[in-house]
This record gives sequence, C-alpha cells and structure tokens, in this order.
Amino acid sequence: MLKALSSSCLRGRFQATPSALPSNLRRHGTQLESPWSRVLGSLRGRKNPSLCQRLFFCSDSTDGSETVEAAAEAKRVEVEGEEADSKTSSAIVPTVARPEDYLTVLALPLPHRPLFPGFYMPIYVKDPKLLAALVESRKRQAPYAGAFLLKDEPGTDPSAASGSDADKNIYELKGKELFNRLNEVGTLAQITSIQGDQVVLIGHRRLRITELVSEDPLTVKVDHLKDKPYDKDDDVVKATSFEVISTLRDVLKTSSLWRDHVQTYTQHIGDFNYSRLADFGAAISGANKSQCQQVLEELDVYKRLKLTLELVKKEMEISKIQESIAKAIEEKISGEQRRYLLNEQLKAIKKELGLEADDKTALSAKFRERIEPNKDKCPPHVLQVIEEELTKLQLLEASSSEFNVTRNYLDWLTALPWGNYSDENFDVLRAQKILDEDHYGLTDVKERILEFIAVGKLRGTSQGKIICLSGPPGVGKTSIGRSIARALNRKFYRFSVGGLSDVAEIKGHRRTYIGAMPGKMVQCLKNVGTANPLVLIDEIDKLGRGHAGDPASAMLELLDPEQNANFLDHYLDVPIDLSKVLFVCTANVVEMIPNPLLDRMEVVSIAGYITDEKMHIARDYLEKTTREACGIKPEQVEVTDAALLALIESYCREAGVRNLQKQIEKIYRKIALQLVRKGALTEHPTAGDHVVVLDEAKIESVTDLGETEVGGETQVVADPADCSSNEMASDTTVEVDPMQKDLPVDQSQPVTDQHTDLQVSIESHEKKETDAGKAVEKVLIDASNLSDFVGKPVFHAERIYDQTPAGVVMGLAWTAMGGSTLYIETTLVEQSEGKGALHVTGQLGDVMKESTQIAHTVARAILLEKDPENTFFANSKLHLHVPAGATPKDGPSAGCTMITSLLSLALKKPVKKDIAMTGEVTLTGKILPIGGVKEKTIAARRSDVKTIIFPSANRRDFDELAPNVKDGLEVHFVDDYNQIFDVAFADEQHTEN
Repeated sequence: MLKALSSSCLRGRFQATPSALPSNLRRHGTQLESPWSRVLGSLRGRKNPSLCQRLFFCSDSTDGSETVEAAAEAKRVEVEGEEADSKTSSAIVPTVARPEDYLTVLALPLPHRPLFPGFYMPIYVKDPKLLAALVESRKRQAPYAGAFLLKDEPGTDPSAASGSDADKNIYELKGKELFNRLNEVGTLAQITSIQGDQVVLIGHRRLRITELVSEDPLTVKVDHLKDKPYDKDDDVVKATSFEVISTLRDVLKTSSLWRDHVQTYTQHIGDFNYSRLADFGAAISGANKSQCQQVLEELDVYKRLKLTLELVKKEMEISKIQESIAKAIEEKISGEQRRYLLNEQLKAIKKELGLEADDKTALSAKFRERIEPNKDKCPPHVLQVIEEELTKLQLLEASSSEFNVTRNYLDWLTALPWGNYSDENFDVLRAQKILDEDHYGLTDVKERILEFIAVGKLRGTSQGKIICLSGPPGVGKTSIGRSIARALNRKFYRFSVGGLSDVAEIKGHRRTYIGAMPGKMVQCLKNVGTANPLVLIDEIDKLGRGHAGDPASAMLELLDPEQNANFLDHYLDVPIDLSKVLFVCTANVVEMIPNPLLDRMEVVSIAGYITDEKMHIARDYLEKTTREACGIKPEQVEVTDAALLALIESYCREAGVRNLQKQIEKIYRKIALQLVRKGALTEHPTAGDHVVVLDEAKIESVTDLGETEVGGETQVVADPADCSSNEMASDTTVEVDPMQKDLPVDQSQPVTDQHTDLQVSIESHEKKETDAGKAVEKVLIDASNLSDFVGKPVFHAERIYDQTPAGVVMGLAWTAMGGSTLYIETTLVEQSEGKGALHVTGQLGDVMKESTQIAHTVARAILLEKDPENTFFANSKLHLHVPAGATPKDGPSAGCTMITSLLSLALKKPVKKDIAMTGEVTLTGKILPIGGVKEKTIAARRSDVKTIIFPSANRRDFDELAPNVKDGLEVHFVDDYNQIFDVAFADEQHTEN
C-alpha cells in the first residue's frame, strides 16, 4: 500500500521527533529533495510549519485508528529494509501490493473537478452498497478505487445548474446510466480515511476505463496510463516549464492561497518533474472541469505543459483584475473614511471656536427664529406645546428615532401661519370686474360672492363660508374658484377628494406611525402661508369609503362653521382656527352628497349654457386663449359666427364648454399646420418662381423680370432687415385674387418701366400689407368648410317629427350633462273585447314604470269623462316606448307627457305642433313640481319648441331665468291635467296663454 506522506507531515500527524522514525523515512525527508522541490520551495517564500498538516481540497481530520494504522505501516516499512529503501525516490510509501496490480477497481463519480495525482479530495458517497464495498476493500489492505469525472448531462447548461442540484442528480445515477456519464480517463485514488459517508482520496496515477464489470456497486476494468516518453533536455520543454514556474511566481506574489497550495504539495511529493509540474498548475488553477479533464487526459508532457501554461496565464489575468478591484475599493473606503474624519475634526474645531453650534442648538435656533414674527399672534396653547417640544429636543440624542419625530413635529408647528391673514378686497366693483373678466354668465355664483364681499365691508371683517357649486361637467365650477380667490385677494389652494377613502388624508396620521403626515388642511395652510385662504374641494360628491374609515364623516368637522374654529388634526394634536377659510366645494350631482354634509353647505346650482352664452364664451374667452396658445395672430384667422353656431349646435351640444374648447383647439391646430406648411414653401421656392425683394416698398433689384404663378399664388419675399424671422416664416406667402391682380409685366418692357409698374401695384394692394411691406394671408373658417377642420357633425336635430302623429308627444328631461328632449310614443298592438293592457319599453327605471301605470289609469279616467262611450283603453293592448332604448331613464316628471300620448292615440288626434311638457301627475290628475327648469328650457329652445307646459309650482324657477332664455317661448303653468288637455288638443286658432 502506498501512502503519500512526507516526513514533515508524519511529524505533524504522529507528534514524534525525527529520530523516532524509520531510517528510510528519515532519509526521504532529508536527502531526496529534488531540484524542482527547491524551485517551488523558493516560490512559497517563508515556511509556516503549521501549514504542514493542511491537505489540498480537504481538512486534515483523521481519527485515532488511522494514526495507529500509519504507525503499524511505518513499522512494516522498517522491517522491509533495503528492499523498500531502493524505492524511496518519491514521497509515496511502498507496500506489498503495488498500485499497478489493481486492474479492476470500484468507480467513484466526481461531480465538480477531476482528481490529479498527488492531491487530496474529499467526496461524499451516498450509495450504501458502494460505501460498504469501499470499507471492505480498505479492510482487505486494498484501499484503492478509480475516481472519474462525470460528464455534463446532454442538453443542459453546466454553468446554470447549482451545486446542490448537480449532487442530487449524481446520487440518483446507478449502473449503466452512471457508467455512460463517466469520462474514460480518471485517477487511481487511495482511500486514506472514511468518516461516515465522507471518503478522503489521494490521487496516484492515471487510468482509462476498458469495460464494465458489475453495476451495483459500479466496478470497471482499467488500464494504467503512463506518460509518453519525452526528452528532458529538450529546450522547448524546459522553456515551457520555466514559463509555467515564472507565471506561478507572479501569481504567488498576489495570492496567499496559492502559496499555501505550493507548500502543501511540495511536502507531499518528493520527485517534482515536468509531468507533476503540469498537474500541479492545472490542479490549483480555477479552470472549469472540462479544461482540467483535458489536462488529465493529455499523456504528452509537452502538450500538458502548454495546456497548464494557458490556465495559469488566465489565473494571472484574474489575479490582476482582483488586485485592481481590491485597490479601487480600498481607495474608495479610505477616501470616505478620511473625509469623514476631516469633517468631524472640522465640526469639533468650529464648535470650540464658537463658529458653529451643534445640530440640536442650530435646529432650536431655527425653530425659534421661525416662530418669532408670529409670536404675538400665535395662540398660547400652541406656544406652550412648541416650548415643551424644544426642551424635549435638547434632551434627545440626535441618533434616536424620537429625535426625528420631534424635529418633524416642530417643523410643522412652526411653519403654520398662526394668526397671519392676507388683506382682503372689499371693493365690490373691482371684484365684479375680475369675475367678469374670467367667466361669462354664472350670475348666481358671482352674486353670491359679491354679497359675501358686501357683508365683509359692512362688518369690517369677513368670516369663512362653505359654498357648494353644483352642475354638469364643463360649466366652470373649478375654474371660477381661482377667479373668486383673485377677486377676494385671497390665496388659492385646491385639492380633490374624488375617490378618497382614507380619513387620514383629511385628519392626518398619528405621530406614532412611521412616515406620518398632517392632513390636507394643515398642508394647505403651510403652502399658502395665510390663515384665510380660499380652499376649493373638488368632486365632493365622489367621496369614497374604505377600510380606513369614512372621509365624508371626517369632513363634517372641517365644513361645519360651528366646529372648524377648533379643528383638531391628528398629527398636530393642537386646535387650528379655520373659521376664516372660505370653502368652495364642487359637485356634479348633489344627491350623491351625504345629507349631514350637504346640510352644512350652501348650494349654488350652475345650469348648462344656452347657445347664446356659448357663443359669447367661445368668442371672448376660448378663441382668444387658444389663438395665443397656438401662436397665431388675429389677422391670420377669421372664424365667422355661422361657423361657431354650427360648431355649437352640431358638435358641442352638452351643457358645458369643455368639449367646445377642444374643438376650437382642434381648428386652430389645423390652421397652424397650414400656415407652417405654406411658410415652408415660401422659404424654399422652386425653380422658376418669381421672387421680388422689397425694401420699404422700394425695389432695389429684380433678379427675374418675368412673373411666375404657382397654383394661383405669387411669392413675395420681404427684406429680412424690415421684419423678424417669425414674420417671414408665416406671412410671406400671399394668395392673389386674379380679379385684383394689377401687376401686368411685359417682358419686352424696359427694366425701369417694370420697376415703376411693380412698385405702384404693391402700394395699392388692399389692406393685405403689413407695416414692413409684407402681405398676410387670412384663413377663413365658415360653416361651409367647418367639417374640413373638425370632421362630420356629431349631433343631428333632436326632433324626430316636424309634426308629431297621434300617440307621440315631446317631453323634457334633465341629465347630468344638461337638459334634453325625449319623445313618448304609444301605439296600438291589438284590439278586442277585454284585452286592455299596457306594455312599456325603453330601459325605464322603477319610478318611470310606476309613472306609466299611473298615466294609464288617469288617461282611462279622463277619456271616460270626455267621451263616456269610448272603450278604447278597456279593449286595446297598447305599447308605450321611450327612445332612445340604450339610454337608462328614470324619474316621475314624464307623467303628464305619458297621459297626453295615451289620450292622443285614443282620440286619434295629434297634439299641438311645437309643444313640449313636463310634470309629475298624481292619480287624481294633479300636477306636481319638477326640477331642472333651466336645463329643460334650454333643451326646448334647442329643439325649436314654441310652447312649454310647466307645473304652476315651478313659475318662480322660470321667472328667475335670464331674459334671453325665455324669449320667444309660450309657457303655460298648470295645476291639473285638464289644463294640459285643453292646451295640447286645442285648435291652433284658439290657443290658451
């Protein structure tokens, strides 16, 4: 049995002196040191005796039995005498059984790297049969096995699989499957120790598998491989080996781990030749297993040295990269440490000299300086809290979490405008002017704000109010809030509560939470810097409700005039006076606001705009703003009133003006594109174009005496000195009317005559020249070409019938987008004795379905009263439909319209032309009031309705409408349906007013 042990390691393992060892081992340890060992010994530098016990790839952990066995083996070696002494040319201890005698060995799979001769490797054997066979062979004094590297599994990436997965797959391989995965060339390994399932191997020589002997445990026949003969004195081999040693020396200078490898290897290998040098370099390199296996399989020593040289060169490059990375990191760390130390020293020096106070003192001074201007106005309880927190701040360590909480709390407390109010405007006329500048109409809102200003002027001070502006989208609810703030000379702050579901957004978080912040109102006061701003709370009808509480309930304290004088935010935990704040809320549907919250607000309804109002808004506000935003001059574009009217009627019929603004922007964008394209054509005239250079209407030179027209246009380029580059880009192309062209040029004329004629014609051009001598093209937008800019009309006439037939009546409805007209259609399905029934369609809600039943009952009663012998309703199956079918409809105000439709069909008499009605009907025929009078009136005017029937209770609402809304309408106010019957079915010659 062979044992690769050096004398130094024997001393370490046996704990014995050199004199206690056999003479042949002492000779090996002292006399047989080869030149290669001396070379590598010089590489490792200073010796460390404690490293003698270290084995490569494993720890030197042996049990007592191995120590006894080694001692017994040493005794047998001493008995062998001269026979053993003749074979001590290496550090491997000879035994009776030689390694080359083992031609059948157990096959051990190696998952990660091959085992090179002279190196230790621990492996784990999970197969119990294989482990038992190894133990048995060791007991039979035949502790040898074959160690073979596993091939990568086909179709897998060896770099992607983790080590644990690879080991798991190896343990599952058995028999022929394992045999097929083994590399043919491996290493004869001596089993030095077995501890549990860990087996420590030491490599001896190369093997090649010849055939499979048994599968469980895997046993194979092998051939022992020897290196090919080579000339030791070959200069190329020597040079290659010296280069390997030189490279190893360079690597050893930077890597202490390699020095340990060299020391361990040279103490376990005696005769260090070229072959072992190549194995050593490959074994300790960080190459992958396929490259190491390639070195192991190579039997040509020169080629093996070349392969090893490549690997150690790569290690050298890796060592250089590692060294550069380590150096960069070290420089960075040392630089940061140096900067930190210098900063700390600088702070200490400034503190000693009194140039700078510490952080806590500076913070306290900053907070005191911030609160000092408002100290007289600040409430006493707030000052007390601030002083307590400042004292607490001085006692806390700057590194503690409580320090940051206290600092943030003081930051918010001292940043609020305690008692700081802005000077308000009590000039009613100035406020009226500002409101009219920004918005057209909205009389109710403006009147309410002027009342607020007037009360403040009489009292000498103003109080906060809570106003709610309700109306359809796009009527100016949000934008007028900023105008109100400007008119009152107050700071403006807006926040939206649409979809808000967290109470902490209103009331703030508790300071105990990480990242706690005050609520929106405290943030508002900090941002505006005054205690009496105008706060616009947008979309208050869309408040959410979630697991974090009910924000609508939290708003009760904020919007209650009796409570917000002592509003308590959870974060600040001190009362805040919000009584001077003017709250303006916006909502689309008031019914969506909770009743307790709605009770605290003063609701001002904003109805939709009629066509006249939209015309004023478009002409005075939207068009001007859009033209400036697009960079177009007023003289370049003209939009006629007919175009605006067509745009409003056919494209923008909704209550607001937001869509109207979008359409106007669309028109001006297309105009801008046209102007830029024409300007680009002017800047780059094509060959043959007639270019005239003007200088203050005087012709300096004419480069081309002929006039050339391109598509009916003459291009005139002004002198750059007389106009800006922007004007040149937009105004140099002129469309010349053929009837107005007075520039006749005869090419046979003298040049001077042509100059005179051209100058006269330019000076007489009609108002299409600017002061710089340039002509300006004006784009005209009329109803005829409006579709070229905004596309086909979206809306058509709401009127389906010029004259409604029998059974069809026009009603009036209210929607969130404004008012609209709708028809009630009734037709006869079948008629026979006792078949009286009513079927309704049109996606009607529950309330509207009930209205149809009431209308049917009332209509039967009225018909019986008017014509007792008419049995139409008793014997007729009727179908009542409300177009459009895709639109949901609900509400009681169509009751009178349904009755009229049913009676019109029963009497076979159409109602009066151009009539519309609305009103809720009771079973006794009484007409109850409805809502949305302005919206319904606007819808009636839009459909060219001449006669409207309203409930008498809505007379006051109609009287409040603007005169331009009521003009041209014949309105009847009724209390009972009989009055409606008289108006709807009366002859046109005897119409009741």
